[in-house]
Formats: sequence, structure tokens, C-alpha cells
Amino acid sequence: MTSSPFQRTIALPAPVCEQAAQHLEQAAHRAIDGVAIPLKAFRTAADNDFTLPVSVVEQAAACLLVLATETAQTVRPSALRATISVALRLRDAVQLAHQPALSSRFW
Repeated sequence: MTSSPFQRTIALPAPVCEQAAQHLEQAAHRAIDGVAIPLKAFRTAADNDFTLPVSVVEQAAACLLVLATETAQTVRPSALRATISVALRLRDAVQLAHQPALSSRFW
């Protein structure tokens, strides 16, 4: 069996984790599907040095984008931008994790 060249976890900056946890709380209050696992993971992220499984970060980003869609007409533009900004930072981190690690071999 070969190991995957892709990362299985992502270490995120503490402020991003804290912001994501706050927005995921809002998503939980709106009963957005799939928010329970990322919410629990982001609440306890500090216990794991802000390192989370890639799949959980990806799920959190999706939940935050759903939250932004559902609240777009009812929240202030600045609040909407904040939610979208965190979702995009999470999505970007996932995309970086999906890129293969650089090999030390030359082609």
C-alpha cells in the first residue's frame, strides 16, 4: 500500500478557527445540515493545536457557504462578507492540502 501524497490534516491559524467556530454556531442555530461534526471539531481545535482533518475543514466551508446563502437577505453586508471570507479561507486551505507535496526527485 502506498501512502497518499496529500495532507490528511490542516493546521489553521487560531483566529480563523475561532471565527469559523462562531459562524458554525450560527449555522447550528439555523439547523444547517452537516454542521454538527465541524462545529464540534472547531470548538476543540485549540486542544489539537488548531489541526483539523481536511474533510472536516471542507465540510465547515460548505456549511458556511450555505449559511451565507440562507442569510444573505437578512444580515448586514459586513456580517455576510465575514461569513463568506471565513468560508473562502477554509476552502483555500483545503485546496492547498489537495495539492501533492513537492518531491525531492527531479524529473
